Amino acid sequence: MIDTYRNLAVFVAVADSGSFSAAARRLSLSTSVVSHHVTRLEERLETPLLFRSTRALTLTAEGERVLGSARRMVAAGEDAIDALADTSDQLVGSLKISLPAFGDQGPVHQAIWSFAKAHPLVAMSIHSTDRQVDLIRDGYDLAIRLGVLTDSALKAKRIAWFERKLVASPDALTRWGRIASLDDLSRGEFIHFSMVPQKFALTDGREEIIVTPERIRLEVSSISAGRQAALAGLGMLNLPASEIEADLATGRLVEVLPRWQPPTLGVYAVWPETGARKRLTQRLVEVLSP
Repeated sequence: MIDTYRNLAVFVAVADSGSFSAAARRLSLSTSVVSHHVTRLEERLETPLLFRSTRALTLTAEGERVLGSARRMVAAGEDAIDALADTSDQLVGSLKISLPAFGDQGPVHQAIWSFAKAHPLVAMSIHSTDRQVDLIRDGYDLAIRLGVLTDSALKAKRIAWFERKLVASPDALTRWGRIASLDDLSRGEFIHFSMVPQKFALTDGREEIIVTPERIRLEVSSISAGRQAALAGLGMLNLPASEIEADLATGRLVEVLPRWQPPTLGVYAVWPETGARKRLTQRLVEVLSP
């Protein structure tokens, strides 16, 4: 019976992750072991649960029916573990977290470092990237995301606000000529972040307009690279205000049309609704919440 429960738990991980390899990473098992668990479950039930192809895995009709019950079983097991853990004042376990690759001096990062210091028996794996990771497929317990959220499969809580500024270097502004109005933006060159749409919004507090860059000089995939490109005079772009305070103070970067600002975005903690470390994740979210 215990083996069957284990097989069901692995099957849930495969269904949620979308592949044997992703489930293996999530469970810290080899791909062959994950495949073996699913095969054993199919043999016990005497029916295939997955359509296997070189491109993707999809559930059979029987797999869809089994998945609902299996998820409830896994959730019940997690709740039982959490109930036992609640009797102890000391948190124990591990957390895998995705953070933006900037803002390491900001309050969100500092709150996570404080949490780690306060709970020495919690092993934390921190991955800093400007790429949006797939929490379920890649086995993350929590991620910090900026802007508008689209994944309804995740739980989310706003924990802060995120301000940006449209900036460029003084020599770039000299090269383009004075930019005094929204129409003048067409004379400038832009740096584009590959992870966001090219169009962006600006607001003066009363109205909001959409800017479509006409000349994109450079495309980058990180905040750090975007800042360095702006300092080199390669174009204008929206950068986190917290990352360019010193650049603005020293004049290495200058605000473009300071009356018009990019809208303030939310900073969100997001996490899977079901996970092997729900209690730890929820405790960390409480620490991050304002």
